[in-house]
Amino acid sequence: MYPPSRKDFISLTLRDPHSHTYNNGKHRRQSCWRKWKQLSRLQRSLILFLLALLLIFGLLSYPSITEQWTGLSDREDWLEVNDRDIKAVPSGVKLVLRPDAGKSPAPVAGPHLEPAVVPDAVVEPKEPKEPIMPILPKPPIKKKPFLNKRGPPSLQKGGNVSNTVDGERQEQEVVQDGEGEEKDKEKKIISWRGAMIEADQATEPPPSANEQEAAASPAPANAADTVPLAVSAAAVNRLEAVRDAFRHAWKGYKGYAWGHDELKPISKSFGEWFGLGLTLIDSLDTMWIMGLKEEFAEAKDWIEKELTFNKNMDVNLFESTIRVLGGLLSTYHLTGDNLFLDKAKDLGSRLMPAFRTPSKIPFSDVNIGKGTAHPPRWTSDSTLAEVTSIQLEFRELSRLTQDPLYQDVVNEVMKLVHKLPGKQDGLVPMFINTNSGQFTHRGVFTLGARADSYYEYLLKQWIQGGKTEDDLLEDYLQAIEGVKKHLVRQTGPNRLTFVGELSHNRFNPKMDHLVCFLPGTLALGAHNGLPGDHMDLAVQLIETCHQMYKQMETGLSPEIAHFSLQAGDGRDVVVKPADRHNLLRPETVESLFYMYRYTKDTKYRDWGWEILQSFEKYTKVSDGGYTSINNVRDPVNPGPRDKMESFFLGETLKYLYLLFSDDLELLSLDKYVFNTEAHPLPIWPSPPK
Repeated sequence: MYPPSRKDFISLTLRDPHSHTYNNGKHRRQSCWRKWKQLSRLQRSLILFLLALLLIFGLLSYPSITEQWTGLSDREDWLEVNDRDIKAVPSGVKLVLRPDAGKSPAPVAGPHLEPAVVPDAVVEPKEPKEPIMPILPKPPIKKKPFLNKRGPPSLQKGGNVSNTVDGERQEQEVVQDGEGEEKDKEKKIISWRGAMIEADQATEPPPSANEQEAAASPAPANAADTVPLAVSAAAVNRLEAVRDAFRHAWKGYKGYAWGHDELKPISKSFGEWFGLGLTLIDSLDTMWIMGLKEEFAEAKDWIEKELTFNKNMDVNLFESTIRVLGGLLSTYHLTGDNLFLDKAKDLGSRLMPAFRTPSKIPFSDVNIGKGTAHPPRWTSDSTLAEVTSIQLEFRELSRLTQDPLYQDVVNEVMKLVHKLPGKQDGLVPMFINTNSGQFTHRGVFTLGARADSYYEYLLKQWIQGGKTEDDLLEDYLQAIEGVKKHLVRQTGPNRLTFVGELSHNRFNPKMDHLVCFLPGTLALGAHNGLPGDHMDLAVQLIETCHQMYKQMETGLSPEIAHFSLQAGDGRDVVVKPADRHNLLRPETVESLFYMYRYTKDTKYRDWGWEILQSFEKYTKVSDGGYTSINNVRDPVNPGPRDKMESFFLGETLKYLYLLFSDDLELLSLDKYVFNTEAHPLPIWPSPPK
C-alpha cells in the first residue's frame, strides 16, 4: 500500500480592490520543474533511461549518415581525378584493363642508358610501338590526409625517382582501408647502433604492389591484396634511378652537413658522432662504383686537406672500424691511391689501445687522440658482435702494411670465443666481459642486434683467408645448425619461415630487420661449397624479409617484426608501436643482391625496385637527402626522424646499384668479400699446397 502523496505547496487565492483574482496554482501548473518533482523516483528514472537510449542511438547512426555524404564526395573527386588522368594520355596509347599491372618490368641495366621516368609501380608494355595505359578500377573510399608540416616532402609528380630537380611540396592522398588494429603497449628500447626506438600509432596492412602473373586474372576480393596500377611509358633504367637517388642524398649532405658525420635533412643541419665525416668516408667506394667522378673528387679533396684523426675524441671501436677503416681500405683497393691507405694506417694504429685489456677482449671505446680506451660507463662488457666484427678490416690492414700486429690481436679474440663455454649448439650470448673474457647474460640467443655480424664474419673470414682456417668454418657450420634447431620457425597463417630469439629456453617470435643479412650470408656459403640446404633456407628467409616490406602500408619494413604462430591469427607480421620505425637499413637489399647474383631470378630485382620506390615516396626530402621515419604503418604521416644514416649511401644504395647491374664482374663475389658495412675487400690468394 503506497502512502498518500505529499503536498509540498500551498494554494493561495488573493483578491485586490478591483476584484482581480491571483491564483498561484496557475503558475504551479505551468512549471515543468514542479511537474517533474511530482513524479515518483521510478517514473523519473524511466524517462531518463529512454532519453539516454535515444541519445546513444543518434550517436551510433550519425557516422553511417555522414559516410554516405562523404562517400559521394569522394567518388566525385576520384572521377574528376581519373578523368583528368585519362585526358592526359598521349596519342597512340592503347587503354586496357590490366589486373596484373602491378608487376615490375624486366630490369634494364647499363650506365650508358638515358634516365627514364619511373612511376610508383611499373608494368611491361606488350608492344613497344603501342604502350599500354591501364584504366584504373573503382578505388576504395579514400580519406583526406592530414597535412603535417613535419612530414617529409612527397615525390615529384609521376613518381619520377630519377628526377633530382627540387620541386614544390605536394599533398599526398593515400588509399586506406577502414580496418583498425589493437594498440600495443608503448615502450622505448635502445636498438643496435644506438638508435632510439619510439612508439607510434598503427594502421592496417596496405594494398601491396608485388609480382603478379603476366596473364590477366580476376581482381582480388580482399582489399589488402589489391595491386596499385600505373603506367610504364618506357623501359626503366634502374641503375640511373639509383645514381640519381645517390646524387640527391649527396646534394643534401654537401649543402647542409659537409665534413660532418650525418645529415639532418628536415632541419637542414648535421649530426656529429665522432667528428670524422662518417657519411663522406662511408660513401667513397659507392661513388667510385657508380662512376660519380665529380662527387668522388670533392670527397677525396676533403680527406686530403681536412681529415685528421689527431683529435681528443672517443670513438666506438666497432663503428669506426667498419665504416671508416673499412671505407678507406676498400677505396684504396678500388683506386690504388695511397692517400686512402695512409689514412687507414693512421686510424688503425690509433685504435690499437682498445685491445689492452686483461682478457684481450677489446674495450668498446677508444680516444684516438690520447691513445686510451675504456668500456662504456655503465658496464665492463662489450657486445659480442662488436668484438668479433672487426677482423676483416684489421687482417687486411696487416696484409697491406706487412705488420702482423693488427691481425694477431683480432685473431686472438676469435680463438678465445671459439673455446668459450656458454654456447648452445654454436649459438653465442650477446655480451662478453673485457676483464674475465667470459660470456655474460648467458641463455639469451639472437641473430639480431649485438650478435648478428659475429655469424656473418665467421664465414667471411674463412673466405677472405682462402678457406684455410678450419676453426672459423667449424664455428659457422655449428651455428647454422643451432639456428635451424632452436630459432627457425614458421608462421601459422601463411607458413613464412623466420628466425626468432631464445631466452632461457623460451622462444620469442621476434625478428629484427638486421637478421635479413642471413639469407645473403647463407647463399654466399652455399656458393662456396657449404651444404645445399643452406640455400634452401636462404630462399625461404628472403621471402619473409620481402613480406616485412610488402605487408606495410608504406612498403618499408619496420625495425622489428613479430610473427604469428597460430593459423587463426589472420596475419603473419605483427608490428608493435615501438618497432614501427625505419632507418633506411640495407640488410634486405644486401640479401637480394646475393640472391640475384647466385640464382639470376629477376623477382629479386623487382623486390629491390619496389623498396627503392618506397624510399623515394616516403623518405625523400625535396631539398636534398632522405630521412628515416617513425611509422611504416602510416603512409599519410610517416613521421620523419630528421636523420640520414651514413649506411644509406654506404650500403643501401650500393647494394641496390649492384643488384640492378648486369656486369657480374663488377665486384665479383669470387674476388671480393664485403664487410658488414658493404665495403669490398679482396679475397686473399690461396696458399700453395
